[in-house]
Amino acid sequence: MRANRVLVLNSGSSSVKYQLLDMRDASRLAVGLVERIGEETSRLVHTPLTGGGKRERIGSIADHSAALKALAEELTQDGLGLDSPELAAIGHRVVHGGLKFTAPTVITDEVLAEIERLIPVAPLHNPANITGIRTAQALRPDLPQVAVFDTAFHTTMPESAARYAIDVETADAHRIRRYGFHGTSHAYVSRQTAALLGKDPSEVNVIVLHLGNGASASAVAGGRCVDTSMGLTPLEGLVMGTRSGDIDPAVTFHLKRVAGMSADDIDELLNKKSGLLGLCGDNDMREIRRRIDEGDERARLAFEIYIHRLKKYIGAYYAVLGRVDAIAFTAGVGENAAPVREAAIAGLEELGMTLDPELNAERSDRARIISAASARVAVAVVPTDEEMEIARQTFALVAPEGE
Repeated sequence: MRANRVLVLNSGSSSVKYQLLDMRDASRLAVGLVERIGEETSRLVHTPLTGGGKRERIGSIADHSAALKALAEELTQDGLGLDSPELAAIGHRVVHGGLKFTAPTVITDEVLAEIERLIPVAPLHNPANITGIRTAQALRPDLPQVAVFDTAFHTTMPESAARYAIDVETADAHRIRRYGFHGTSHAYVSRQTAALLGKDPSEVNVIVLHLGNGASASAVAGGRCVDTSMGLTPLEGLVMGTRSGDIDPAVTFHLKRVAGMSADDIDELLNKKSGLLGLCGDNDMREIRRRIDEGDERARLAFEIYIHRLKKYIGAYYAVLGRVDAIAFTAGVGENAAPVREAAIAGLEELGMTLDPELNAERSDRARIISAASARVAVAVVPTDEEMEIARQTFALVAPEGE
């Protein structure tokens, strides 16, 4: 029997998101989430898409090994067990691949060791990714395990975009450069945007705006990333839910000298207590818009700062690309917040961008153009699908040639 299925695992520090996909038609067979791993109130939510309703378990799941065994039991109950000969591979989301990993990679001991060596530049993410990999390897040691890296899509950036203007020897010794993140989303959305325009990705220049609680922008020229807003870490760039985005580096020195804050204090401030949350006390765009409608000035200012930064990146990436065929909004805010799209594009008519108000206001799960018919630059809403992208890249790597 030909193996056509891919299990996608996204392992966090206390959670595992998973999807099982059939790559013959790119259909989902099951989706699920295990959260609060290690707590008494652990929760597994499993939804088979081949029939039957959503199932939920509440109770202690001690560790990632127990989590994967639990999700495997749920899949088995649906006739989709991990021991099936139809399972071709397990694809893992790995946040940081540095410069070494520029494409999906079959995981070996050497690959795993390199992912471990990158922990200092991804201390919150790579350890959890490694735990998920090792657990899956123990469960199915005979099966190809593939790492798909968030950073890989951005490794095509030229050195002029990737380098920081600091001492080269110091930067090289400590791997300090701009890596970028959300790469699987930017890859997927840029390719889907080209398809929406009826063109090959090699023919299209796209600015992708991945706007969720974490947010990033990318400039994609002919299918290749040439610039992106996140840097050494996911802190750089746009204003986000709880992250500051771009900030004068001297702010950190000032906080240490004047406020007596430690490096950990400043890290906590910029990553978890800044962005929209720091500006107005909320990081949910729906709540911020509700407060604006009620006349809340702090919420209004937070929204304006968010939009101002977004416009700056649109303009900068327009200059980097020289020619822009489309702007694509994606992720939770980008796909659902029509006021964000309206405000971000407002005033950019001279750059060829004009929204159709009715199309922008329309709610839909499909990829669609929302710009006016007369607009020179298409503005699109393209739902992201990182799990599908991971599955696609994984299957392309492990499937026999010609299949």
